[in-house]
Amino acid sequence: MIITAGKFKGRKITAPDEKITRPTLSKVRMSVFNTLQAMVNFYESSFLDMYAGSGIMGLEALSRGFVNVTSIEKNPKVANIIKSNFKKFDNPPKLIICDSLKAKLTEKFNVIYIDPPYFSGIYEESLNAVKDITNGIVILEHVTDVDFKGFEIVKQKKYGDKFITFLQITKDNCP
Repeated sequence: MIITAGKFKGRKITAPDEKITRPTLSKVRMSVFNTLQAMVNFYESSFLDMYAGSGIMGLEALSRGFVNVTSIEKNPKVANIIKSNFKKFDNPPKLIICDSLKAKLTEKFNVIYIDPPYFSGIYEESLNAVKDITNGIVILEHVTDVDFKGFEIVKQKKYGDKFITFLQITKDNCP
């Protein structure tokens, strides 16, 4: 896999076995960050990749200038590949090895990317898990219908059988 843009554009990383993870395609990554560019100042923002998989989304965020990047991965075998990839970069993303739904995060993130295993049935649970730690955009990659209760859709794009949905907390849920 190759980083698509930014200061690390063209750098290769090792992808975990595709039977375990499903890395986000380069055209989807490019579209996500191009869309985000109109919404967020990367150079003042933090980014959370809630289901890191290959770690590519965190590295794309880092490459494009996000100042604070955190990735969460539950699978220890996959986490070791991510660690190996992250070692190739100065000031790499922070890697947390645990179940994303059980992570005890207190920091607020400007952008949260949620791409759980398809058909896992945890889309709504994932959205609920980030309500207290987002102060900006939540991006959900999904293939099934999702109840976006508590969020409003800012933008939605379709790529083949998957949707990339950009969300914000509804005003009713803001403190």
